[in-house]
Amino acid sequence: MYYEILYQPSYALLKLDLETSEQINAEAGALVSMSSGISIETGMKGGLFGGLKRSLLGGESFFINKFTAESPGEITMAPPLPGDIHTMDLENEVLLVQSGSFMAGSIDIDIDTKWGGSKTFFSREGLFLLKIEGTGSMFASSFGAIHPITLAEGETYTVDTGHIVAFDEGVDYQVNKIGGIKSTLFSGEGLVVELTGPGRVWIQSRSEDAFLAWLIPRLPSNSSK
Repeated sequence: MYYEILYQPSYALLKLDLETSEQINAEAGALVSMSSGISIETGMKGGLFGGLKRSLLGGESFFINKFTAESPGEITMAPPLPGDIHTMDLENEVLLVQSGSFMAGSIDIDIDTKWGGSKTFFSREGLFLLKIEGTGSMFASSFGAIHPITLAEGETYTVDTGHIVAFDEGVDYQVNKIGGIKSTLFSGEGLVVELTGPGRVWIQSRSEDAFLAWLIPRLPSNSSK
């Protein structure tokens, strides 16, 4: 499989060239286009229970689309929001990915949900994160550009909860307030994630929550008509 990411970082497009019999899984709705030699099969990876877990707990689509090259062909995919696409190569590794960031991946990669415990109860990611495990390539999407960070042993880095894309399972994380109650309520920052290395972290340059907080007050209401 050969891939290329075009038009980064604002309106990224993933272009995949598949040889005969090659396959890839993708989140429902990610497809932009495909050539005539590509077939699509919609199913529930992990069965009914696996689909329910991803949908109800992980915030992902109930279904996963599997694309198979009946003959050499091309697929293009894109995220729903203006933003970037980043390739994360796994070698028998585990990544924790925020809800909505998984776009596509090799068929040997397992997609599951992970209990985050009380430390994620008040965070944007909710109680569950997607657990991506195995060997292969995963394509993650973002709102805005993706910025990778490598943390050394014991190094701590603070990220707003709405800007997290993914991190290695070995990275410790705690959700905390930005400061006192006044700062949490009125600074515009809210809650943050404190990540401690070693490991890799990926963050996005824009936040859906911040965008919605800006947009919703500007939408016309019935009372304004």
